[in-house]
Amino acid sequence: MPTLVKSEPKSKGLTNRRKKKPREIAVINECCTGCSGSPDCVAYCTVEDCMLWVQDEDHPTMGVIQVDPQTCIGCKLCTSKGPDGTFLDGCPWDAIDMAPIAEVEASYGPMDY
Repeated sequence: MPTLVKSEPKSKGLTNRRKKKPREIAVINECCTGCSGSPDCVAYCTVEDCMLWVQDEDHPTMGVIQVDPQTCIGCKLCTSKGPDGTFLDGCPWDAIDMAPIAEVEASYGPMDY
């Protein structure tokens, strides 16, 4: 798995390693705008350096959010949808999907737990 360059803004919170394999983790989809450098989802994340802003190489003043799959605990606090599609705080653009860990591992390789 490639190492992420973790730029600000990035999430703050728990620094201990996750204790078990989550069933699903957050994955950013193509709807992410990076909220012009002030993303709501990052503020809701409870894990240190899990969500971070990544600069767009083609447009240096713009960027998107990226989730570190090694640290995400699958809590869903960054998403904007709760049970049965109810709206909650989090991403205003529905740019975060919860993906089964098996799918993520198929793309990134095995995760550390």
